[in-house]
Amino acid sequence: MLSSPTKSMVYVVDDDQDVLRSLQFLLETDGFGVRTFRSGAALLSAIASNLADCFVIDYKMPDMNGIDLARRLRNRNIAAPIILITGHPDRNIPVMAATAGVHHVLLKPHLEDSLASHIRGAIEASRPGHGP
Repeated sequence: MLSSPTKSMVYVVDDDQDVLRSLQFLLETDGFGVRTFRSGAALLSAIASNLADCFVIDYKMPDMNGIDLARRLRNRNIAAPIILITGHPDRNIPVMAATAGVHHVLLKPHLEDSLASHIRGAIEASRPGHGP
């Protein structure tokens, strides 16, 4: 009997519950396992190891923005790809995000068109033998 491939696990962080539900539905429909968090602090207190294959993190959240959260993940030696999502386009965000170890910055209104493909590409690129 063949075993089915393991689903890639995506951790999604956004303070807006409606956005979380929408992203969870979108990603589960695309075949990902999804775990959601309403804040960076909730993610940091729950994460014990490299169980996530990819993180999708909102930029603008109270208490800790997505770039600060990305830095904290990297400081914990968590190497999974990070995709920052934002509804507030600002040309400085991609530069700040890159210095924090973020792989992609995507605009929220257009996520359903590209989020799953960006996640798959980032996970594939992070696997041994596929890096730069």
